[in-house]
Amino acid sequence: MNLLRLVFVTGLIGSHLFLLAMRIDGAEASGIKVLIVDGQNNHDWRATTPLMRAMLEEGGFAVQVATVPAEGPERDEYTVALDRVHVVVGNFTDIGGVPAPTKFFNELTTWVAAGGGFVAVHAATAGMEHLPDYVRMVGLGWGNAGRGARLVVDDSGRVIRTPKGEGPGTGHGPMEPIEVTVWSDHPIVRGLPRQWQVRDELWFAARGPAEGLHVLATGYAPQTEQNEPVLWTVDFGKGRVFVQLLGHDTNTMKDVSFRTTLLRGCQWAATGQVTLP
Repeated sequence: MNLLRLVFVTGLIGSHLFLLAMRIDGAEASGIKVLIVDGQNNHDWRATTPLMRAMLEEGGFAVQVATVPAEGPERDEYTVALDRVHVVVGNFTDIGGVPAPTKFFNELTTWVAAGGGFVAVHAATAGMEHLPDYVRMVGLGWGNAGRGARLVVDDSGRVIRTPKGEGPGTGHGPMEPIEVTVWSDHPIVRGLPRQWQVRDELWFAARGPAEGLHVLATGYAPQTEQNEPVLWTVDFGKGRVFVQLLGHDTNTMKDVSFRTTLLRGCQWAATGQVTLP
C-alpha cells in the first residue's frame, strides 16, 4: 500500500510494479462482474478495450466484453443480460457514426437507474443525442452549448455553472501534460495526491444536463484558463455513475492514475465502497 502511494507521489516506478501491487490486493475486488461495452467509437476501442480488460482482471474483477454489432437487425435488436453483472464500463459512442441502438441503451439506462453501476470512459460521454436518458446519465460530454450546462471549478473549489445555451461549445487541446487537481474526498479519489500530471487531450467546456453531478477532479486548460472537470460522479436514480473523461488512447490509459481511478471507480459503481489501494 505504501509502495503504491509512492508510485503516485514520484511517478518513478513502472507499471509492472503497479500491477504487482494490484495483484496483492486484487482479492478485494473478487466477485465483482464487469461488462465492457464497445463496438463503435471515434477512438481506437479495439486497442483500449483489451487494455482495460487486462487492468480490471489484474485487479481481481471478472470481466466480459459486449461488442455491439456494426449494422443490420442484429444491431437494432442487440441485448445483454445485465442482471448478470454488477457494473458496465462504457467504451462506446455513436458520435460521427451510426446512431446507437435504442433498445440496448434504453435497457442500460433503465438498469442503472434501478440500482446498477456505470463507468463512462472518455468518448463514451459523447454523442448519443437521441438517447436523453443516456445523456443525463453521463452528466457532461462533447457538444455545443445547446447540449446543456457547462461546469468549471474556481481556485477555491467552488463549482461555477454556465447555463445551457450560453458560452462556448466543447473543444480540446493537444496531447500534452495535464495538471489534475482533486477537489473531493469521495472514496474514488480519497488518499490520492492532491495534484498529479498525466499526458492526454483535455476537453474543455464539456456540456450536458449536469444533474446530480459531483466534480471529483479537474484538469487545468490553458485554452480557457479554467479548471475543467475530468473525474465526476452522477446520481442517476438508484444507480451509481462514475465518469473518467481522460483516456484518449492506450498511452494515457497505461498511466497509474488512469488505472487506479478506473479500478476504484468500477468498485464504487458496483458496491458503493472503495477498498482498493
